[in-house]
Amino acid sequence: MCVSESGAMKSLWIILSVTVAGVISSENSGVPVFDLVQPSEGYHGLVSEKDTVVEVQPPIRATPNVCFYRIVNKHHGEAPFIIRLRNEATGEAELIAKRPLNCEKRKNYKFDITAVSCDANVESQNVTVHVKVNDVNEYAPVFVEPSYVVGVDEGRLYDEILTLQADDQDCSPKYGDICRYELLTKDQPFSIDSEGVVRNTEPLDYEKSHNHILSVVAYDCGMERSQPVMVTIKVNRVCHLGWKGITDQVEYSPGSGRQELFPSASLELCNVPCRVERVQARISLTTSHIGKGCDRDTYSVAAQRKMCGASSSSIELLPAPGAGKDWTAGLHSDEGHEGDLIYEFDGDSSGTLIPESILNHNLTSTFTISTWLKHKTQAGTDKHTKEHILCNADDHKMNRHHMALFVRNCRLILLLRRDYTEANLNTFQPAEWRWKLPQVCDNEWHHYSVHVKLPEVTLYVDGHIFRPENGESPEVIDDWPLHPTRGINTTMSVGACWQGFSSSGSEGNMKHGLSGYLAGLSVLVGALESPRVLSCLTRCQESLDTPAMELLQPSMELLTNNEMTQITIEGNNVTNLETLIRRVAYVNGRDFPTPGRRPVSVTTNILCNSEKALKVATAQSFVVVMQPHQPSIELNGTTNFAEEYEAFRQGLRVFPDVGIYLSAAAEEATAPTLGGQLDECVVSVYPPLNPDHETLVLPDNLIAELGLAASITRQGATVSGAHTTHHYQSILRQIHYANRKPAYYLNRAFKLSCSELGGRFTSNEYVQTVTVIHPQLSVDKTAAFNTNTDSIPPHMEHNNHNAHQEADAHLTHHNPQPVPAHAKLSAHHVELKPAHTVNDVYFTSNVMEGVAVNSASHAVTIIIVVCVGFLVFMVVLGVIRVRAAHTRHTHEDVADAEMAWDDSSLNITVNPMEQQLELAETQRLRDDDDDDDDSSDDGSNFNDDLDSSDEEEGKPKELEWDDSTLKI
Repeated sequence: MCVSESGAMKSLWIILSVTVAGVISSENSGVPVFDLVQPSEGYHGLVSEKDTVVEVQPPIRATPNVCFYRIVNKHHGEAPFIIRLRNEATGEAELIAKRPLNCEKRKNYKFDITAVSCDANVESQNVTVHVKVNDVNEYAPVFVEPSYVVGVDEGRLYDEILTLQADDQDCSPKYGDICRYELLTKDQPFSIDSEGVVRNTEPLDYEKSHNHILSVVAYDCGMERSQPVMVTIKVNRVCHLGWKGITDQVEYSPGSGRQELFPSASLELCNVPCRVERVQARISLTTSHIGKGCDRDTYSVAAQRKMCGASSSSIELLPAPGAGKDWTAGLHSDEGHEGDLIYEFDGDSSGTLIPESILNHNLTSTFTISTWLKHKTQAGTDKHTKEHILCNADDHKMNRHHMALFVRNCRLILLLRRDYTEANLNTFQPAEWRWKLPQVCDNEWHHYSVHVKLPEVTLYVDGHIFRPENGESPEVIDDWPLHPTRGINTTMSVGACWQGFSSSGSEGNMKHGLSGYLAGLSVLVGALESPRVLSCLTRCQESLDTPAMELLQPSMELLTNNEMTQITIEGNNVTNLETLIRRVAYVNGRDFPTPGRRPVSVTTNILCNSEKALKVATAQSFVVVMQPHQPSIELNGTTNFAEEYEAFRQGLRVFPDVGIYLSAAAEEATAPTLGGQLDECVVSVYPPLNPDHETLVLPDNLIAELGLAASITRQGATVSGAHTTHHYQSILRQIHYANRKPAYYLNRAFKLSCSELGGRFTSNEYVQTVTVIHPQLSVDKTAAFNTNTDSIPPHMEHNNHNAHQEADAHLTHHNPQPVPAHAKLSAHHVELKPAHTVNDVYFTSNVMEGVAVNSASHAVTIIIVVCVGFLVFMVVLGVIRVRAAHTRHTHEDVADAEMAWDDSSLNITVNPMEQQLELAETQRLRDDDDDDDDSSDDGSNFNDDLDSSDEEEGKPKELEWDDSTLKI
């Protein structure tokens, strides 16, 4: 049926007109209308499980004239809500639940509501309401299982042992999901993640624990915690073929002696169907990272050689730089921090020349070359490259190598060309010995000693004669003797070879240099070093110690290497093998070992009767050497004493009662014991000794007998070399000091310090003060002489003031009340004043007793001064007599008293002029006798031999003039 366009438009217009008319009619008739922008979306409400009031958005509101609201359509069954009009004027209503809702039972509600007018109970159109129930965290998580039990094998790390699961009854993800698991049991090798997966953090050991009991809780996302659940993890014993009871590390305390490494070791065979035919276990101690291959005593090379009894004729080519040893000053070294001075050589230009005065270049047909060497193969180095340790070559014009010890292509090579005077020019002679050594290029320290006693040449490596594994002798190359030349000398060098002439025409270059490290390079000419000495020099202070041999069963063998760092036990008795392994020990003989870890490994091979070898894992452990206690060296004794002039002239002991005490640690210093070893004691004198009249004497015989070295300088003395504290103490107590002019000094101070292990440990500084007792001048002595401080030598001026102070103190101490000189009155009633104070007389007496004026000009000057003074005295005396003449008769008695001369202490009275003349003549004669000895370091004008000559028996002593009571 077809409808025209005009007819359709007419029908639509009729429908719209009816609708609008109906709306207008309904508004006018009072039908309620909900206040919604989009009525199709309806209302949305939220209500918590614990609440009843529903929060609705937007608020429920209808107009006009609404009396109430009611639920008219329930989409999903029950709708436990009521709608209550809250405001009649606005038509606003509230939605209330009839009872607390349960989200776990129903989360959402949907229903329709309508508004009813008050006029004719006219209802509005229906509007849908959506209500969502909010969850409350009212339930805690609960594990699915009341407990868990699981078994695992020992010795394994599991990615997952088991997975725990817990549930939560809350309806929302926030409160109903499990967010975390926690392991409450601490100190257990297990962990658990957020998914409940349990893992072990380390392999389990059945011997330590057969099972592990854990307590675990779960948390929901609102952090509500569950009740703990018990998890039992049983450890299944799994047999692993190998050693049990070997700990990861063994702590070793210095000085504890022998300590067993594996006292609980046992070999687990796991019931393998194998009848053991042969079992071998090798215990290895690795020490290559310490010092020169092991923990050796940190003494100097010289001290080590002496302690091992090496020949004293050996010449050290790489000593510490010093006086007469300056050829090593330009080399790179470690400054001897670990005892031995280590030198580094980096190629062609790093060698040094050895003066011929140190070592004769002609080593003869018998000699020994010994050295420590650390060398490795340099990347990109040609295999024909030579690296010289020691070389003796022509000094110019020619490049002939007479003797050399060098490394080439991991071979140690000795070159020794015969001179034309030593062999037939037409006869081949052995000239080059080549040893292929893996040690040469392993970048570890090794000791090499080449013994030459032509035609035999022997090599010792690490103290033992070198024997190749294949048993072959070293490769020997023959060559012609050197042809005769004139005007050619040789140059000996270390670390490179002297190139006397090059293809470019230049001369004087170092070539074929060593890239490596050297220490303790020495040459012994005309003799071979004892193998016992070499073994001592290279012996480690730490090693493995074997079990007692009585524990070894007849079917078992025990072998060791030379260094005692490897012990091999083999046989067919597994039980005896376990017993022997348990008795293997570590020992370190150093008093102060190097702290750190030393790896120890146990490698085992088992051979069954079916010729099947069982694979046994290598057991690893460590020896941890603890930090040693620091030792202390204490010097003590009488710190000062005083002696008379004569003792100084004859010589006295500087340290008569010095004691040396060595304690292992500071806390043991309260009870130190004599013993131990020192390697140097130094005596310092300040200011330096004056060789004109001071000497320091050491007990040379005792020092030589003990094999020590000693030196004396103006600054003091040094005694060096490793020896016991007892012998060092004996040497120090016999050190003598002599002074032929003790009057020059008030005291002398000597400082002493000792050290051990190459200066690693040093004693306190012990200061010994020796005081000079100057003779005291008797106040009653009348024979004296008149002198002046102007006559004191310039070098004595700085002692003058001290001498006065000492004299004042000395006299004050002995004479609290100074005794005045004899009072004298002249015949002319003039009181004569003393010419000097008591201190002046004391100092003058001391000076004149020790020394005499040795210049004739000084004597003449004194005579002139005395003569002039005598003339002035006569003039003054005449004037006084004239003025006093008129009173003479009234003072006869007084004059008699005044002229009374007190000679109670007068010994001999002589003319002062005669005394000065005698002194001058005596001095002139002595000056003539001592013309050759008048030069002194300090410019002294005093005669060195005055004191000793005056004291000779039978020689008449010069008369002394006592002016203690003379008044001028």
